[in-house]
Amino acid sequence: MPEISRRAFTGLVGGGAVTAVAGASAGAQAATPAERPFRSRASGRPGGRPNILFVLGDDLGWADLSSYGSPHIRTPHLDRLAAQGVRFTQAYSGSATCSPTRFSLYTGRFPGRAAGGLAEPIGNRTQGLEPGHPTLASLLREAGYATALIGKWHCGFLPDYSPTRSGWDEFFGNFGGALEYFSKLGQLGEYDLYEGDAEYQDLRYYTTILTERAVEYVSRDHDGPWLLNLNFTTPHWPWLTEDDAETGAEIAAKVRNGGGVRALLHDDGGSVAKYKEMVESLDAAVGRVLTALRRAGQEENTVVVFASDNGGERFSYQWPLSGGKSELLEGGIRVPTLLRWPARIDGRQVSHEPVYTPDWTATLLELAGARPDPAYPLDGTSLAGYLLRGEDLPGRDLFWRVRRNRALRRGDWKYYRDTDGGDHLYDLAADAREQADLAAARPALLAELRAAWEEVDAGLLPYPAS
Repeated sequence: MPEISRRAFTGLVGGGAVTAVAGASAGAQAATPAERPFRSRASGRPGGRPNILFVLGDDLGWADLSSYGSPHIRTPHLDRLAAQGVRFTQAYSGSATCSPTRFSLYTGRFPGRAAGGLAEPIGNRTQGLEPGHPTLASLLREAGYATALIGKWHCGFLPDYSPTRSGWDEFFGNFGGALEYFSKLGQLGEYDLYEGDAEYQDLRYYTTILTERAVEYVSRDHDGPWLLNLNFTTPHWPWLTEDDAETGAEIAAKVRNGGGVRALLHDDGGSVAKYKEMVESLDAAVGRVLTALRRAGQEENTVVVFASDNGGERFSYQWPLSGGKSELLEGGIRVPTLLRWPARIDGRQVSHEPVYTPDWTATLLELAGARPDPAYPLDGTSLAGYLLRGEDLPGRDLFWRVRRNRALRRGDWKYYRDTDGGDHLYDLAADAREQADLAAARPALLAELRAAWEEVDAGLLPYPAS
């Protein structure tokens, strides 16, 4: 199995020996040669820029896909996507909860650079992504892309915040962080399914509705390149599948009676078996969208990225990582991440390079020929040279900050401060589970990484007093 080292990304552009990605579907197709001109088979325009399909799962843990080692969850469609492109083993979310990671993806910057990004997560109408802030969508639209967001926004509520105010031509989905999958009652206790800024009535299972919309979008006869952010709520709580309408109605009744987020949290429900069903339904949904993309003749020149917005929740499979959603241990921020672009990148590849959410913003802008706004410099690093030309990634630190924790990764070393204020140092190459604290053995390195974290932090907005 060819593996991409930290120093070189070999085999992606050279058309060398190709073998199966570990754990991938046996039916996965072999990739075609990588060095080919850009083109869009859908339009026949030589030199056409790629379409971009960015799919987010919600609270999906690092090892919840069978291609990442899950012993009980079967994800053949996502495994096939992995085999047709690149599977990243050390990819991270921009934060440990929903809203801040979405800020980092949409803006390419640390969440703490914007007031709305300080909410972990957004839970009221006063917080959100300011419409004047450049986004992946607004910058691509300026470069000639059609833009759409289908699914979970979670970067503010109406009337002040909306994807259509931040660069997306079309929006169909929910504004909040969670909703009951049938009634569409959300975290504010109100109906939360919209087309644009208008309520859209549909009481079917939410994942099914989003999948249908995404299939329709990628099947259109587009006259130019497009960006689709497809943000599923699956497998976020409440833990419901398409067969659980009765349980959903009970949860909805609790929400209507003032239960709010506590009702949606569904503390008295869910199980490993139910979670497995939800992840497998997400896999099937992504499979339907990818099939539609192929049938529309747009597979070849569409960059597909699949990731999660943060680490897993209570029923997630995370081994060997420790921690989970809301904290900066590996289990809270290391996420499954896949990339496919048949026109330019060979399949059956594995990358061990540490990358994280803001990098994808910078990468996609470069691949699309769009430029960042110089007044809002990106914090991510473009992976385009690494992916397409085998260039080394520059040395850089990966930085995270949440109210409860702080973390910084440099090479294999990770500095972490826990909730109690204790500083820790881990060698992730030897100890991905973060159990062997080397802070006392390497005090100079600990001090160096702590100082690097504090230097970045000094340039961010402070948290408001809680």
